[in-house]
Amino acid sequence: MKKIAVIIPVAESEDSQMVLSSAQRITALDYQNLIAKIVYAVDVNSESDERIKLLKKESVEVFPRQRRGKRAGAINDALIYLADFKPDYVALFDVDSRPARNFITCCVDALENDTRAYIASSRRYISNPVNLVSRTIQAEYYVLNFLLKLSAFKQFNGLIGVLRASFLYKHKLNEGAVTEDADYATRMHARGYKAILVGTTRIYEQSPVRWRDLLSQRKRWYYGGLQLWRYWDDVKRSKNKKFICSWVTALTMTYCIIFLLPFVIVSPFIILLHSPKISPSVSAGLILYLLALQYAAIAAIFFFVRGRSVEWKSMKRVVE
Repeated sequence: MKKIAVIIPVAESEDSQMVLSSAQRITALDYQNLIAKIVYAVDVNSESDERIKLLKKESVEVFPRQRRGKRAGAINDALIYLADFKPDYVALFDVDSRPARNFITCCVDALENDTRAYIASSRRYISNPVNLVSRTIQAEYYVLNFLLKLSAFKQFNGLIGVLRASFLYKHKLNEGAVTEDADYATRMHARGYKAILVGTTRIYEQSPVRWRDLLSQRKRWYYGGLQLWRYWDDVKRSKNKKFICSWVTALTMTYCIIFLLPFVIVSPFIILLHSPKISPSVSAGLILYLLALQYAAIAAIFFFVRGRSVEWKSMKRVVE
């Protein structure tokens, strides 16, 4: 039987209830015909971290660590911890990830059928549409899911999905990258590997619920995108025109997001046509959203040019 390791990094700031809810959801997934080991890599926040005690009651392994290398460091350290297990696949989730029960099996099947694929994942949806901020991002995700299907550069945020373990052990995550997920996706696509969008499952995750959290998150994403230009020569050497075009588009047009503002005028009609569950009032949120993203892009460029780093800040969660 094939082996799969499931890694969930837990930052110091994550709430105990969120972590417990995560463990209950991840252990309930379908692991049919797989030998699974679930590991929570916890950045401990005290000598008696309550989260560790809660996790140990949920039949998962806990790997306590002192924060090093941020999320990429947690995953790399967990891979070392799992070396003796010798997994065939590695599933990566965040504490707010809420995958469908068949997520693991569907993604593993996709990888089994394509040896050139390094990751398989699904479309994303928002699990906490509780206010204008999160409902606006919910509308954004419908657009991103559509573009993800078309793009030849499929980059799943956070590398949330199932990855081929041999590739992950060979090409570790870059702990110096602000956005380690986009960094890894770029390197793997440039080497000729591919990412699979699986249409038979889905996953939910939390979005920011405060504008300041959205600004902080997107400024970090934009800054990480600027770092990706270090791989331009590798991208060109791939000679994959569709990938090159998608990659360049993602790293240029998104920094001029304000040009989409005129489309907000017709957005209520588009929303009603394609997503009746989303309120047309989100159109007002889309205006604020575009302005916020443009500000975040400009701020990221300013920080990057000045050689200043961006700070990772914890995001307010909606406790389940």
